Amino acid sequence: MRDRGKTLGRLLRVRTLQLNLVQAEEARAHEKFASEAALKTRIAQLADAVAPAPTASEDGFAFVAAAHFRERLHRSAEAADMRLRAAEQGIEQAAEKTREARRDQNAIEKLMARAEAEAALKALRALEAAPAVRKIRHDPC
Repeated sequence: MRDRGKTLGRLLRVRTLQLNLVQAEEARAHEKFASEAALKTRIAQLADAVAPAPTASEDGFAFVAAAHFRERLHRSAEAADMRLRAAEQGIEQAAEKTREARRDQNAIEKLMARAEAEAALKALRALEAAPAVRKIRHDPC
């Protein structure tokens, strides 16, 4: 039983380490998602800033340059959308891995609790089965 307890303790340490690593990975996935969302917002702000505005002098070259810049920003926004979706999938995968790791750790904890309960019950039964020891006390003469 002692070896089983050591084995379960070792397994619990490994599972706890794995859970911590997976939780760190999930936190990185959330950070990446936030970063991609901020980038997408910034690109949208830049595209709005380049929108054509009525001016006193209608310069054709400025419109062409603004249109070119808006087109590039639009492509960047599409790429940011794809990265945002990929980051979202990364979050979902990391969350699933975290749930699996937590499930594994909980299973080991339950096995340890069951093993401790069995050991305590075995010790109680051993005490019950032990012969009664009767001490002979001599009164002082």
